[in-house]
Amino acid sequence: MAAVPNMSGMMKQIQKMQERMTQVQEELEHKTVVGDAGGGMVKATANGKQRLTAIALEKEIINPDEREMLEDLILAAVNKAIEESQKLAQDEMSKVTSGLLPNIPGLNLPGM
Repeated sequence: MAAVPNMSGMMKQIQKMQERMTQVQEELEHKTVVGDAGGGMVKATANGKQRLTAIALEKEIINPDEREMLEDLILAAVNKAIEESQKLAQDEMSKVTSGLLPNIPGLNLPGM
């Protein structure tokens, strides 16, 4: 009979974790990270949901004769911003799941 209260407690923990994960996902939309390239001449901002929210270019970098270089810098900055956004999301979700997941045998989540 001792297994039933344990299972009930575990289910409550899982429900709390799911509620917290939903909350964290909503919060991630409002957290931002910045990726830059060209020594900060090009900056891309993304939110915690891997959505690009802004691109900033220093005026010195805008040269019609060097369009290809500018495009490369923009791509580099965007990719850095997305990588940082993914790290942010993973870190925030890890905070939610770290106390519970090791206690559930057989539960294997991607990226954990």
